[in-house]
Amino acid sequence: LMANQSAWKSMDGNEAAAYAAYALTEVAAIYPITPSSPMAEHVDEWASKEHRKNVFGTEVKVVEMQAEGGAAGALHGVLQAGTLGATFTASQGLLLMIPNLYKLSGELLPGVLHVAARSLAGRSLNIFGDHEDVYAARQTGICILASNSVQEAMDLGGVAHLSAIKASVPFLHFFDGFRTSHEIQKIELMDYDFIRSLVDYDAVKKFKNRALNPHNNPVTRGGNENDDIFFQGKEAANLNYEAVADIVADYMKKVSEHTGRDYKPFTYYGAKDATRVIVAMGSVCETIEETVDKLNAMGEMVGLVKVHLYRPFSVKYLLKVLPESVKKIAVLDRTKEIGTREPLYLDIREALHHHPEITIIGGRYGLGSKDTQPNQIKAVYDELNKAEPKEEFTVGINDDVTHLSLSVDPAFHTEADYSSCLFYGLGSDGTVGANKNSIKIIGDHTDLKI
Repeated sequence: LMANQSAWKSMDGNEAAAYAAYALTEVAAIYPITPSSPMAEHVDEWASKEHRKNVFGTEVKVVEMQAEGGAAGALHGVLQAGTLGATFTASQGLLLMIPNLYKLSGELLPGVLHVAARSLAGRSLNIFGDHEDVYAARQTGICILASNSVQEAMDLGGVAHLSAIKASVPFLHFFDGFRTSHEIQKIELMDYDFIRSLVDYDAVKKFKNRALNPHNNPVTRGGNENDDIFFQGKEAANLNYEAVADIVADYMKKVSEHTGRDYKPFTYYGAKDATRVIVAMGSVCETIEETVDKLNAMGEMVGLVKVHLYRPFSVKYLLKVLPESVKKIAVLDRTKEIGTREPLYLDIREALHHHPEITIIGGRYGLGSKDTQPNQIKAVYDELNKAEPKEEFTVGINDDVTHLSLSVDPAFHTEADYSSCLFYGLGSDGTVGANKNSIKIIGDHTDLKI
């Protein structure tokens, strides 16, 4: 998978993110948790069996701890020692890391977490995907970058590491668990030589010079501060975080120029003169794009704003892509926040509070990997067309209790030009693995894209 090999390869989102992480990591502190475990497994295999080199010319050292909290603590220690570190997690594992995320943020350490976003155990356990875990980490100060596809998991996984180094702040890069994480696609590999060319080596040197070393750099960190200086110290990090959006945008621009794929903190898809727009992040964006194409072909004027840089939230970059013609916005959150409205919805309302002429509504979708179909996305655009759309709604379920769900047109569907084949068998006899191998053979040894 290095620069001198094929530029295209079939893989899932976990492998794509691991590929990017390996390039810019020196130590990976891990603890397995579905659906993120394959990321750590790939890194471990590439280091121990293939002796693959990262962009710094070394093999990644993989350390497996006894719990997710231990992995986060080890990551914290690795970074304080001046070594670039990463970890991989999801759901309850991410929640166990939250105390250490406050430390990474407060101490301006450039660690990176790759998260296959997954539901949290509440009224029941659900092992599948939504954004509950990522939203739970937003208050820690860690920067949050979203990938919406397998290709983006590779491209933006690298952007997360590069930006963390340059800005000297931690990053959480996430994609949808059991959707993007296990979806196999034929994607273009990011050349390690290109990644190497983007590294800010001055920032790397500054980071390593700040390493705790009792012989060469004796300093005290992590002590107690009282009310006379604690507040000032918290505010002193403002400049680091104010620079993040521009740093991310710059790296996205360079990746876009190199790959031909359009990356910005927020990207827009749809009619230039759209009056109705959905704002979302994650794999649902691909479904929304298909729906946008169909509706616009039918003469409607709709669009989509895809969120990539979720934290810090940059109003400047949002306004750069939002059409001036927009009259109504629907924000889709893949979580339920009991007792208040959902996070992305509140962010968009705050970002556009100077634009009272724009109607903003918010809805929930896809909890626990509940499927979201194009006709359900059409229902959101249809709701926006009403004189008084619901301010709060759900899509994808039939809510006969609080009656928040939107009615769906069962006859609406999108068309796609593709060929399909059916692999049939029983999962218990190895068919799942065999099917994955068959898909990769088709993708890697034919001109077909999967």
